[in-house]
Amino acid sequence: MHRYIPVIAKWAGFRKIGEKVVEHRARKYGVTKFGWERFINGFLDLTTITFVSRFSKKPMHFFGMYGTLFFLIGSFIFIYLVVAKFIDPEFALTNRPSFYIALVTMILGMQLFLTGFLAELISRNSVDRNHYLIEDKIGLK
Repeated sequence: MHRYIPVIAKWAGFRKIGEKVVEHRARKYGVTKFGWERFINGFLDLTTITFVSRFSKKPMHFFGMYGTLFFLIGSFIFIYLVVAKFIDPEFALTNRPSFYIALVTMILGMQLFLTGFLAELISRNSVDRNHYLIEDKIGLK
């Protein structure tokens, strides 16, 4: 995460962020650690920073959206299977892979939604968040 220290410092409220000129020397011993693993770790760090910057104050927007989407997809598949069962009584509901896909998708949707709900409760109980809400209501800013 050291690559993104300037971005994190900017979010923390620092205004003067700059770079220092350093002296680089040629490597005398060892081998470089620069390779594909470093690119992958950099991408994962960027993904983490992006997620935290967008959804740290409103996690339900992320988890709730995907949870609802997964639950609706599973529900539509399940409704299709139930209607097919009523049309053709010989239709074996639990012998179909789509039945289990629907169940897993609905369970995953519920878990994502509840994760967002719990994360929202935790973020609302944060000391910093409550402090800022009180300042906004009283007008201290």
